[in-house]
Amino acid sequence: MSSRGRGGRLKPRAGFQKPSEEMGSGVSSVILKQARKSGQLNLSNRQLTTVPDSVWKINEDVPQEAKTVSLDNTEDRWWDQVDLTKLILASNSLSELSEDISKLPALTVLDAHDNQLTSVPQSLSECSQLRKLMLGHNKLQSLPSCVINLVNLKILHLEHNQLKEFPTDIGNLLHLEELDVSENELECLPNSIGYLTECFKLNVSNNRLKTLPREIGLLKSLRVLEASGNALQSLPDDLGHLEHLELLYLRQNKLSHLPKLEHCKKLKEIHANNNAIMGLQGESLHYLPELVLLNLQDNKLSKLPAEITELTNLERLDLINNDISELPYEVGTMQKLKVISLDGNPMKGVRRDIIMRGTAEIKKYLASRMSEPVPEKVTITSGGTSSQPGDNSYTVDAHTVSSTKSLDYSNKRASSIPCDIWEALRKSNVTSVNIGKNLLTQLPQNLILAVDTLGSLNISFNRLTVLSSDIGLYLQLTDLDLRNNQLSQLPSEIVSLQKLMTINISCNRFAALPKCLNEMKSLENLLASDNQIQVIDVDGLKCLEKLACLDLQNNSITEVPPQLANINSLRSLSLGGNPCRNPRPAILAKGSAAVLEYLKGRIPTT
Repeated sequence: MSSRGRGGRLKPRAGFQKPSEEMGSGVSSVILKQARKSGQLNLSNRQLTTVPDSVWKINEDVPQEAKTVSLDNTEDRWWDQVDLTKLILASNSLSELSEDISKLPALTVLDAHDNQLTSVPQSLSECSQLRKLMLGHNKLQSLPSCVINLVNLKILHLEHNQLKEFPTDIGNLLHLEELDVSENELECLPNSIGYLTECFKLNVSNNRLKTLPREIGLLKSLRVLEASGNALQSLPDDLGHLEHLELLYLRQNKLSHLPKLEHCKKLKEIHANNNAIMGLQGESLHYLPELVLLNLQDNKLSKLPAEITELTNLERLDLINNDISELPYEVGTMQKLKVISLDGNPMKGVRRDIIMRGTAEIKKYLASRMSEPVPEKVTITSGGTSSQPGDNSYTVDAHTVSSTKSLDYSNKRASSIPCDIWEALRKSNVTSVNIGKNLLTQLPQNLILAVDTLGSLNISFNRLTVLSSDIGLYLQLTDLDLRNNQLSQLPSEIVSLQKLMTINISCNRFAALPKCLNEMKSLENLLASDNQIQVIDVDGLKCLEKLACLDLQNNSITEVPPQLANINSLRSLSLGGNPCRNPRPAILAKGSAAVLEYLKGRIPTT
């Protein structure tokens, strides 16, 4: 008779519970058995406080059943087991690792990030085959010599620790390709870092560095250098010797100028926002023929050199919150420039209404002010005939789309986008799409062809009443322009766009700032002028840790909460054209700094 018949009681969650030996600090024999076959053991996120001895002895303690010689047993033969090569201990509560780790000499990957480690066992040096060592998000205060002795190491992650100094013999890791020491307490880097000639990615951001060693110019393979969030006041000219450098991040430092990047011919992006840069060296710009993005937001630039046109491949120029009053007319000739951001500058040379119309209008205005007219670029259709912008048969050159990675089908008065346009987009990894100034009533479905690469989308000056929830699929978006539509709300799915830095919802029908925007952690620029907004949600805006520019002009705001001044990242605040009595127009006319100072003085002190 079954147990049920004898009154036995069934356990409702039987089959869903971990084996008893796996609970706490144990590891299931089934998992160990699988690891002996695959050479990989994943013990992440198991609330382990110690690593069981059975893990270190996994290749020594062979189960008795595996030692039984039988031709019928094809699963548990001891001679089929392999050495452990990959051990993942991430996201536990480990405070130490045993010296017995030396019993795993075949390890090539050790991932122990997100624990409570304060030290690393010296015997780790015996794991000479290690290629990848992940020790980020721990409590390490120094790097032991055993790590420096791992001469075959290619990837070393030490981010989010408490490192105060870096060993001078780091140069021993000659084969290191990726080094991450961000979010520590380092005040300097050793000169020996110049020996890491195979390193292609170096992250030293968010430390206490005041300078970089000249030897950094010897990293001949370096492609990505991240040095944001330090106290850098200057950079060595040797940085200009990095011939393969593609991405340079220098945000939130104290730089007064950029070095001469003389040999950085492959450099594509410079992120130097939130510094104290006062000018650009015009004669140095021609060294950067491949530069696509230049971010100089929140600096002290008073003008741009005319040589900015030497950046022939520049697509995005961010100049928000500087002291620029005019632009060189030559900017109007920069054919590939798709986005130029100017908010927060005391512009006199370009009227505000022109700035509000976007990059194309700014360029057109600047070009018209030159002594000689700039020839209009004519696009050739697939049939070999030229088309004018107002012609409904207008199409794009697939080669141009492919080479510029941008699609411009704006100002066509089109209610739908022709199929051949999407065909050109499908064949290219397009990063920028401009379909503004048309008659579109919804987000084009075929835009999904660029979902993996699209970084900038301009769908302004159309007839959208509702923004499709599909917008949440475009995870690479950094710029979204929705101006001059008929929108009154945004879909909740937009919170998926965690890389979004700029959104423009001006000239719509919003009665309040959409609450979903409060979850956009990367948002720096929020432009919402010319709506029907009545109340400023300060608590919501405080969630935007990087918010630098807030434009609420020409709304229905009757009261400006003083607590706005407590948003420390806010540099540009535009409130003109609202029915509020305070701040007075005379204060608003003095600019953002005066307005924020006024508001700060009205914060209750009780």
